[in-house]
Amino acid sequence: MAVTSTDLENGIRLIQFSAESTTQSFSREFLPQVTQAIDAALTHPNVRALVLTGEGKFFSAGADIHSFAQSIKDKEAPQLIRELTGILHPLLIRMRQSPTITIAALNGASAGGGLGLALACDARIASPQAIMAASYAGMGLSPDGGTTWLLPRLVGEQVSRRFFLENEVWNAEQCVSVGAADALVEADKLVEAACSMAARWSQWGEHTKEATKHLLHVQSSQDFESHLDHERTLIEAAGTTEAFKEGVTAFLEKRKPVFHKE
Repeated sequence: MAVTSTDLENGIRLIQFSAESTTQSFSREFLPQVTQAIDAALTHPNVRALVLTGEGKFFSAGADIHSFAQSIKDKEAPQLIRELTGILHPLLIRMRQSPTITIAALNGASAGGGLGLALACDARIASPQAIMAASYAGMGLSPDGGTTWLLPRLVGEQVSRRFFLENEVWNAEQCVSVGAADALVEADKLVEAACSMAARWSQWGEHTKEATKHLLHVQSSQDFESHLDHERTLIEAAGTTEAFKEGVTAFLEKRKPVFHKE
């Protein structure tokens, strides 16, 4: 199978891309399977967090270059690119907007659209074998997969500019040092560490997670006054949730709150 989904404890679903699919994740064959698996997790009422990982040398190498070569021969490259981005881009938006926490467990290389998939997650845990590469410039392409929007928000604009225009490849230590990955762990602890983070980040109420992700997503496009109004609207809405009632009660009773899907 190209993609396997496994439900773990604490409402965490592990999605692993097979070695075959990681080398051509964004092909007509595999991208719909990847999208379907992620969407199924994002919409499942019992899944609170999602951990994505690959198999072998790659987390996700992005597009199938052989398909690109054939599309050039067939003079349909723009159509192929439009078709694939028409699937990938809405998926990335859904990941960013969903209250479901998404963690990328970077077992190997993430490149092209696969890099966009990793960057669209809420956090990234890297193994020593993890690398990040844009790979667009070397193929005469401009960046895609949200990479030019997502990466500058993690590492800054000028670091991103060098990354793309120097066609850089970052190893795991570099990914962590610039802020593109959140932690570096040994390969045999990678999924465990990602699941542990997923459990911590997903323990909060649905409104808290969704509103926090949303506010962080839009903060750079709003002036401070507008953002304060936005925050007020959402925190007022939080005051009507069961999670807020539970949180206040737990605080007064000096116990850990227990949140459930609202």
